[in-house]
Amino acid sequence: MLSKSMEEALNRQVNRELYSAYLYTSMSAYFSSMNLSGFAKWMKIQAKEERAHATKFYDYILTRGGKITLLDIEAPKSKWASAGKVFEEVYAHEQKVTAMINALVELAAKVIDHASFEMLQWFVKEQVEEEEHASEILVKVKTLGDVPGHLFYLDHELGKRE
Repeated sequence: MLSKSMEEALNRQVNRELYSAYLYTSMSAYFSSMNLSGFAKWMKIQAKEERAHATKFYDYILTRGGKITLLDIEAPKSKWASAGKVFEEVYAHEQKVTAMINALVELAAKVIDHASFEMLQWFVKEQVEEEEHASEILVKVKTLGDVPGHLFYLDHELGKRE
C-alpha cells in the first residue's frame, strides 16, 4: 500500500508526464507548420513516450492499491522563435523532469517505500537518455545554424526515428 504522500506525489507525476506529452505535441504542430516533418515526427514520438510514462505511473499507483487523482493539464505554449529555441526548451524541460524524478526517489527513500524506490530506478535511467538525446539535437541545431535551409539534413535524420 502506498503512503498518502507517495500516492499524491505519483499522481502529480502522472500529470507532469501528460503535460510533457502535451508540450511535445504542441512542438510537433509547430514543426509541422514550418514544413519540418522530421522534427515534427520526432516530437510526436516523444509525446507518445511521455504518454507511456504517464501510463506506467498510473498503472503502478493502481497496482499498489492507490487512488488515481487526475489533475488539470496546463496548456503548453505553441510558438517558438526557432528550432534551436524549441530544443533549448526541450533540454531544459527534460532537466526539470529529471529533478522531479529525483524528488520522487528521495521521497520513496524518506517514507521507506522500497517498491516505489525500485520502480523509480527505471525512470532515473530513462531521464539520462532523455537529456542526452535533447542535448545532442540541440548541439546539432546550433552547429548547423538555426536556419530552415540548414536544418533540412537534420530534419531528414530526425524523421528516421522509429
